[in-house]
Amino acid sequence: MAPNAIGEGMRELSRRVVVTGLGAVTPLGADFTGTWRRLMLAEDGTAPVELFDVSGCRCKIGGTARLPDLPGISAKKLRRFSRASRLALPAARDALRQAGLLDADGRSRLPQLPLSVSTTGGGMSLGEQFMRALLAHRKVPRYLLISHYPAQRQMLDLQENLGFTGPITIIANACASGANAVGHARDLIRAGVANCVLAGGYEALTELIYVGFDCLQAMTPDHCRPFDTRRNGLMLGEAAAFLVLESEDSARRRGAEILCEAAGYGHGTDLHHLTQPNPSGSTLARAARMALADAGLRPGDVGYLNAHGTATPLNDASECAAFVEIFGKDRTVRISSTKAAIGHTLGAAGAIEAVFAIQALRTGRLPPQINLRQPEPDLAANLTGPDESLPGMRATMSVNLGFGGSNAALIFSRHET
Repeated sequence: MAPNAIGEGMRELSRRVVVTGLGAVTPLGADFTGTWRRLMLAEDGTAPVELFDVSGCRCKIGGTARLPDLPGISAKKLRRFSRASRLALPAARDALRQAGLLDADGRSRLPQLPLSVSTTGGGMSLGEQFMRALLAHRKVPRYLLISHYPAQRQMLDLQENLGFTGPITIIANACASGANAVGHARDLIRAGVANCVLAGGYEALTELIYVGFDCLQAMTPDHCRPFDTRRNGLMLGEAAAFLVLESEDSARRRGAEILCEAAGYGHGTDLHHLTQPNPSGSTLARAARMALADAGLRPGDVGYLNAHGTATPLNDASECAAFVEIFGKDRTVRISSTKAAIGHTLGAAGAIEAVFAIQALRTGRLPPQINLRQPEPDLAANLTGPDESLPGMRATMSVNLGFGGSNAALIFSRHET
């Protein structure tokens, strides 16, 4: 590569990446506004699972979302959508609307818009519908169900109904996928590959995944209690969340409101175990330090951290060790896991938790750690309580861990001109 090309590349990598739009659908609300309001009220989205038969399961609860209305889409077309598409489409639409990227007809103002998304199950609900019909010897529209099952189909649904095209990157490396999808979008913009990227994650509750976790005895039969010494398992949930990321120059040219800066991203794989995190938390700590260095910040600059916090014995212990390594004896950083309220949304987790971290930065209000009885001693002083606020924070962080040792961290900071 010629010297001038190297110089151009370095200038591109120094580009600031900002967030201009947020959208979400969760068990707490059919949009982000409703979700945030109920989250601040310390409400719990846990409810009996009714989407499929759980009579033979040890666990019978989960975080089920109410599907939002999709005006302008015919009933016939809606029947072809997987549950995942019906979660993802309104979340993406709301993010684009806040960013000022939808016209009066609800179509994208950008004909080309790259997608960086994450999921675990994709349209698995359609695959399950096909298998149930097959086992019951019922005639089913096989081609329709199977063709709408793969993960790329949900994003094609999104593109077709919001009126844009572009490359689609689907990241599926377990529960850190959402954070990595946002981080990848940021990398694309910093590298000059794109000026604007729609990034996020989506996950619908499906029988195969739910029963699989139940067989592992990884789920709680009552309430999800992250960072509690008596925690007894995770709660699965479903959600979709999207962020509009773009270069600062692009946002300024459009006159868009800049919500914050996507300031840092770090990731790593510890290879400790297929399903168990490294007890030392060292790889998560390294990913967090990488994100801080990328943002040019110190641990003390982080006001709030949205933890992965699955409420499984091994995960929370590993995170506690990582946080002690990152922050030492600093008790000023506030920490909570919002999975207690909406459940573990797998491929969507990193995206929805990034959105929560951004909103905490913008409002100064902190998601409370609900369902807590006996907090882990090493973290007790850092866990957020009800009605807690921290106005004027410089930065917030969200972290995620996944099966296979995947670790990721994102930093969001106030945008300063």
